[in-house]
Amino acid sequence: MSETNAHIELEDEEIFEAHVAGKLRVESRTPLDTQRALSIAYTPGVAQVSRAIAADHTLAARYTWANRLVAVVSDGSAVLGLGDIGAAAALPVMEGKCALFKAFAGLDAIPIVLDTKDPDEIVDTLVRLRPTFGAVNLEDISAPRCFEIERRLIDALDCPVMHDDQHGTAIVVLAALIGATKVLGRDMTALRVVISGVGAAGLACAKILMSVGISHITLLDSRGILHPGRDDLTTVKADLAQCTNPDGLTGGMVEALKGADVFLGVSAGIVPEELIATMAPHSIVFALSNPDPEIHPEQAARHAAIVATGRSDFPNQINNVLAFPGVFLGALDAGARKITEAMKVAAAEAIVSVVADDLAPDRIVPSPLDPRVGPAVAAAVAATAAAE
Repeated sequence: MSETNAHIELEDEEIFEAHVAGKLRVESRTPLDTQRALSIAYTPGVAQVSRAIAADHTLAARYTWANRLVAVVSDGSAVLGLGDIGAAAALPVMEGKCALFKAFAGLDAIPIVLDTKDPDEIVDTLVRLRPTFGAVNLEDISAPRCFEIERRLIDALDCPVMHDDQHGTAIVVLAALIGATKVLGRDMTALRVVISGVGAAGLACAKILMSVGISHITLLDSRGILHPGRDDLTTVKADLAQCTNPDGLTGGMVEALKGADVFLGVSAGIVPEELIATMAPHSIVFALSNPDPEIHPEQAARHAAIVATGRSDFPNQINNVLAFPGVFLGALDAGARKITEAMKVAAAEAIVSVVADDLAPDRIVPSPLDPRVGPAVAAAVAATAAAE
């Protein structure tokens, strides 16, 4: 087993020691070792720069870091698999996200955790902070509030905004499905796809798969298959029920998985092995719940041709770090004001292109540590933004 797929034992002492005083720090790019350097970097020299920006606000992009700074924002309401743990407990995760931006895209990022779950307050706060940053990565905000917050911020801000739990997951899922179908010689648009979980990730995955021509999608929440006859659906789920489940299935996982080509799990549920056995031949299983997949990959592999998880100790890790650093880098490079659906699809295709010559059943996407991924995604996103 390769190093990237080997099981890693982590000790509590090692983990806590690595987080002492946080994982981030700010370092000056300008030496401050002489009186002259101090006068240039701060007073009186800095006043000239401030006057220039006051006269022409566009100069802030050149003379401050704001144009390349990503704000990583959370209210702590849906953190990892921990749930609603609050802003303070979410901060270590946001610090980690900022570290990933730096490591995989060279972008500076700053964590912002807000002690409120009110969408109005969250949106108003970020609108007022807009001069400070150049893009917003929303993180670990619970559904359905995350949909409203993202939509309103996209409308209110003139810079890229993306909720990574939705779209980062969707991009990498699409990349993995492209890779899997190439390995199996399948027509992606002809696949029958079952998605378990209709939260932030499930909704975004359904949308991006439909955008590339996959029309046979069945979604399930905790109460079963989404269909127009259900009277317990939220507005978001009701809309999805109208444009999915073309066979008009009702019931639950038993009915959904029979004869399906793809199972995509983005919930905390459990899928018995005997149900995976009822899927179509040469099926594809993406069990992404962390830390415990909906079905253990070794069990799924007895019946499916390709299996992926969100874990690093099994092959085919579907990890958002393959997407979000390059997506934001490309959007900022292009001066894009929005991250569009076409840019997300381009990102997915770029991820697969990195391993195009080495695709295999246990290698449908690159390793999250592959240094080629971020630049490839950024270039594809920037090119798409320019074309749009």
